[in-house]
Amino acid sequence: MKIHAEALLFDNDGTLVSSLESVTRCWTRWAQEYGITAEDFARVELHGRPAVEIVADLLPDDVVPEALARIEQLEVEDVAGGVVLLPGTAALLASLPADRWAVVTSATRRLGEARLTEAGIQPKNLISADDITRGKPDPEPFLLAAARLGVDPARCVVFEDAPAGLAAGRAAGMTTVALTTTHRADELVADVVVKDLSAVSAQATAGGVEITTAE
Repeated sequence: MKIHAEALLFDNDGTLVSSLESVTRCWTRWAQEYGITAEDFARVELHGRPAVEIVADLLPDDVVPEALARIEQLEVEDVAGGVVLLPGTAALLASLPADRWAVVTSATRRLGEARLTEAGIQPKNLISADDITRGKPDPEPFLLAAARLGVDPARCVVFEDAPAGLAAGRAAGMTTVALTTTHRADELVADVVVKDLSAVSAQATAGGVEITTAE
C-alpha cells in the first residue's frame, strides 16, 4: 500500500524503540513503594498514556507530584541498557528528511530524550508530555506536532502501537499505521496494520514523502 504524506509522526516506546522490560521493572518497584496492587493497575489504562494521568488515576491528589517525580527518576536511571531499537527503525528514519518527521511521546521530555539518546535517535522535533495539557487519546499531541512542522494534519501519518495513540491520531484527522509490537492486530483500529517498521519504507519527494507498507 502506498500513502502520500507531508509528515510522519512516530510514537516512541513500542514504535521506534522497546523499553518494555525497563518500564515493567520501574513501575513494579514504584507500585510496591506506593502500595499499588495488581488489581489497582488492572482498572487503569497504562500503555501510551502520560505518567501524570496514570499516577493521578491511582493515587490521591496530594501524593501525585511526589509520586510522579519518583517514577520519572526510576525510569531515567533505568535507561542505560534498558532501551533497544525495534526492527526497521534505523533504516526508516535514515531515509527521511529531518524536517519531515517528529517523535510524539507520552513520556516527559527528560525521559523521552534519555531513551532516544540511548537508542541513537536524534529527532529535530520532539513533542513530549511537558508540551501538552491533554495526553493521548486526546489529539492534542499530534496536532501540536503537525503545527510545529507546518503541515496540515490531514497530510500527516501517525505510527503507533497503542490503542490510545491510534485514537489520538484518528481524532486529529490523520492517517494511522498500527504496529503489532505490543498489541494484537484485533486490538488495534488503524488505516493500515503492520508488524513493525521493517514493513515500512519511505521515499522523499518534491511534495513530501511517499510511504510504502507491506501488510
